[in-house]
Amino acid sequence: MRAAVRWFERIALLGTIPAFYLSIDPFWRLVSSLTYAIAAAACIAVMVDGVARRHRGKDSLGLALCTTAALVASAVLPDGDSEALLAVRLGTALLVLLRLGESFRPWFWSIALPRYLVLALGVFGLCGLGFWALEPRVDGLGAGLWLAFTTAATVGYGDIVPSTPASKIFAVFVVLLGVSVLSLLTAAIAAMWVKSEERQIEGEVLDALRRQLHELQAQIRDLHAEVRAGRPLEAGGATGPALAAARVEARE
Repeated sequence: MRAAVRWFERIALLGTIPAFYLSIDPFWRLVSSLTYAIAAAACIAVMVDGVARRHRGKDSLGLALCTTAALVASAVLPDGDSEALLAVRLGTALLVLLRLGESFRPWFWSIALPRYLVLALGVFGLCGLGFWALEPRVDGLGAGLWLAFTTAATVGYGDIVPSTPASKIFAVFVVLLGVSVLSLLTAAIAAMWVKSEERQIEGEVLDALRRQLHELQAQIRDLHAEVRAGRPLEAGGATGPALAAARVEARE
């Protein structure tokens, strides 16, 4: 039952990814709200199931509650693409990502990855505020965040560029910080996949060792049975009396 509830939550949370874009269009707003509401209900079901079973796993109750609250808020928000609405839904998407990572942690989620994600979002948020304050062409926080990301990622689309000396100097620091943070994030993701492959290889090696150990135990039991019965041994060709004589010679 717990596995079924957990998978229901995972599927519902994955459904919020297209709902993020559908919520911008008034025509699909009802579908988006229902998706967010179903995901919130799935999170509540997982929490209730964990409390009922007194499950003491690695799930964070605080993250589950925050994710549920954000999903409910996204479900009741009106349609539109204003900066405030996008900020709430972007925060919901981040919490959903962290919740999914926590759910899939036994397979491939790295414990350090959530910290790097939060660090990257914090750095880009501060850089976006900096560009908003220093660059006259940036007319809002969303544009500032976009300029911070394109600058840090060294993409440089050219739709918004620093034009004042202050914003150009600030862009230098954004590149240095952004490259460092993105390198940490990329390294954490790469290490996550490498660790998953290592765990798979370790599991295969352990399975092979267990099979060999079982076979060795079975052979030892057969040898003991043959020694007690005084019958010839299958592996080695020695008879029971010959084995007894060898033991006498070893004692002498």
